Amino acid sequence: MPMFQPSKRDMVGGYEGGGDGQILDLDTAVKDGVLGGGVGVGVGVVGGMACEKLDLGKMIEELDLSEVPSVFICPISLEAMQDPVTLCTGQTYERSNILKWFNLGHLTCPTTMQELWDDSVTPNTTLYRLIYTWFSQKYLLMKKRSEDVQGRASELLDTLKKVKGQARVMALKELHQVVAAHATARKTLLDEGGVSVMSSLLGPFTSHAVGSEVIGILVCLTLDSDSKKNLMQPAKVSLMVDILNEGSIETKINCTRLIESLIDDKDLRSELISSHSLLVGLMRLVKDKRHTNGICPGLSLLRAICSHKDIRHLLVSIGAVSQLVELLSALEPDCLELALSILDSLASIPEGRLALKNCSNTIPIMVKLLMRISENCTQYALSILWSVCKLAPEECSSVAVDAGLAAKLLLVIQSGCNPLLKQQSAELLKLCSLNYSDTIFISKCKLTRTIL
Repeated sequence: MPMFQPSKRDMVGGYEGGGDGQILDLDTAVKDGVLGGGVGVGVGVVGGMACEKLDLGKMIEELDLSEVPSVFICPISLEAMQDPVTLCTGQTYERSNILKWFNLGHLTCPTTMQELWDDSVTPNTTLYRLIYTWFSQKYLLMKKRSEDVQGRASELLDTLKKVKGQARVMALKELHQVVAAHATARKTLLDEGGVSVMSSLLGPFTSHAVGSEVIGILVCLTLDSDSKKNLMQPAKVSLMVDILNEGSIETKINCTRLIESLIDDKDLRSELISSHSLLVGLMRLVKDKRHTNGICPGLSLLRAICSHKDIRHLLVSIGAVSQLVELLSALEPDCLELALSILDSLASIPEGRLALKNCSNTIPIMVKLLMRISENCTQYALSILWSVCKLAPEECSSVAVDAGLAAKLLLVIQSGCNPLLKQQSAELLKLCSLNYSDTIFISKCKLTRTIL
C-alpha cells in the first residue's frame, strides 16, 4: 500500500497537517501567503466575486491539479482529502481510506505502523477548512478565466466579421491561440456559428496567411456533417492543398489533419481529393527528415484516401511505392504500420504489384519485418510478399527464400498469432517450395536467419 511522507517545502503555513500532533492555523496559512488572504470557509472570493458554498469533491475532480500541497494528500490513496480525520498518533487520513484499513483487520497507523491504543477518528476541521479554501480559490479563478476566455473568443469572432487585411490576420492568430488552449473557447465558437464564419474565409482569393490560421482553428473543432460538406467545396479543398504544399510544418500538419477529418463522410466524391498536388505534398511531408512530426499525420491521410481506387493508381504513378519502401527501415512502429497498410493497398492493383516487384528492397525488407514489430505489421508484410511472389513465382520466390522467408514463415506458423496468418504463411511456403527439390528446400527452412 503506497504511503506518502510530506516534505518540509510543501507544508502549509509551516505545519505538517497533524503529522506531529500540531494544529493547523488558518490565519497563519493566510498570512504566509499559502491561501492568498481574504477567503473564508463556505464563500470564495476572486476579484470581488463571491459564490455560494461549493462541493469540494466536484472542485477537486474538475480542477484535476497535478500539484497540490502535500499536507492535503491522504497518505493511503495519495489523493486530496475531502473528509480528513486524525488518529491518536496525530496522523491524518481521508476518512473512507482509514476505515477501509481498519476493516482489513489492521490496528496500526499506516504511516508510522504504531499500534493504536485508541481506534477512534477525530474530524480535522482545521485541515478541512484549509483544503476547502485552497481549492475554492483555484476553482473560482478557473471559472473566471473560463468566462474571460469565452468572452474574448466571442469578441474576436465578431471582429472577424468586420475587419480585413492585416487586422483580420492578427485577430485570427489570437483566436487560434485561444481556441487551441481552451475547451471553453472551442465550445463558444461552435455555439456562436464560428465554423460558418471560418468557412466563409476560405476561398480562391484567400491569402495563405489567413488560410493557415483558419485551418489551424478548424482542426481544433469538432465539425458536424453539414460543416464538413461545406468545407469540402472544390475551391476550399484546393486552397488547403496549396497551403499544404507551401506552409510551415505546423500548417502542413494542420492541413493534413483537417482534410482527413473531412473525408470520413460516406458521400465524399473521390475527385475532390484525386489531386496530383495533394499526393505530392503528402509524399514530401512523409519524407521530410528535418520535421519527423509530420510523418504520421501524412501517412494517416494517405492511408485514408487509399480506399479510393483512382487515388491508388495516382499514387503509383508518382513513384510512391519505391519511396515508401525506402522509408520503412527508419520509421517508428506506429508510422511503420501505416506505411505497410498503404503499400498493401497499392498491392491490390496490378500497377502497384509490379512497382513493388521492381523495387529491389521490397522482398528483403518485408521478410525482415515478419514477426518483428506487431501482428498487424506481420499481416501487411505477409500480404505484400504474397502479392509479389504470386506475380512472378520463380523470380521472387527464390529471392524471398534466400532472404530467409522460409524460416520466418515457419515461425509464424508455430506462433500463437491469428489462424488466418498461419494459413497465409502455409500457402506462401508452399508456393516458394515449388522451385526447389525437397532436400534443398528443407535446408532453406533451417533457422539460420532469425528475427534479428
